[in-house]
Amino acid sequence: MKGIILAGGAGTRLYPLTLVTSKQLLPVYDKPMIYYPLSTLMLAGIRDILVISTPTDLPRFRDLLGDGSRYGVRLSYAEQPTPAGLAQAFVIGESFVGGDAVAMVLGDNVFYGNGFTRMLRDAAANAGRATVFGYAVEDATRFGVVEFDPEGLVLSVEEKPKIPKSNFALTGLYFFDRRAADFAKGLSPSARGELEIVDLMRCYLERGELDVKLMGRGFAWLDCGTQEDLLEAGEFVRMVEKRQGIKISAPEEIAYGQGWTTAAELAAAADRHGKSTYGAYLRRVADNAVRQLP
Repeated sequence: MKGIILAGGAGTRLYPLTLVTSKQLLPVYDKPMIYYPLSTLMLAGIRDILVISTPTDLPRFRDLLGDGSRYGVRLSYAEQPTPAGLAQAFVIGESFVGGDAVAMVLGDNVFYGNGFTRMLRDAAANAGRATVFGYAVEDATRFGVVEFDPEGLVLSVEEKPKIPKSNFALTGLYFFDRRAADFAKGLSPSARGELEIVDLMRCYLERGELDVKLMGRGFAWLDCGTQEDLLEAGEFVRMVEKRQGIKISAPEEIAYGQGWTTAAELAAAADRHGKSTYGAYLRRVADNAVRQLP
């Protein structure tokens, strides 16, 4: 399975913060925002990942992430000259994906929760179908919304409805089979001129091949689209990390935990981060790893 991180757009809702930088390069507490979606794909076991962004911002992502080898993955990059909907990512990434299944995560989405890795692995293994994730929200008009029948079967998906049919929002995390690019190319732009992700979901729903997994009370989903959202996400990460003594979405740690990098490579990553608290954390993980070696 291949992975896509969609990190494009102008981030106008975050002006003036994003006048000279990409939204996905802003900090969510102690690390760049893009570390969180990158970690999500890595936890799903995905090692071949395409980062899509604007022509202006793409070099900055390359400078930050490189070729991915320090995280045990392979990173590729592609330009989105003009944002034309989330489903456009599958058209842009068609040659990268090839004939593989593909997972896409939005670059401003943060996920956290016990059992999240298992949910991701199950979605990646759901061959020949699409799996997306729902999350209960107070104001569903801001999001794509999924409607269920009394037995829990999916009836409809709708983008930012004025009168939502449920309070379950569709998160920015999607798993599709190898047909995603073909379906996306066949979509017609919506009234706002975009290739809508919900229209891509309907291609699977109409065939009875769309699964929506709900993230319950034990999960956190944070969409960093506004200044308030960004502040709340940072506060959430700070609180969890301070109380539990761990880091949320540290790609170097995840890579080591997956067996994709060695303890020596983890120690080298710690050195690259100097005297920062992030570097100190990686160093502590590396030291513990070394002590546990036979």
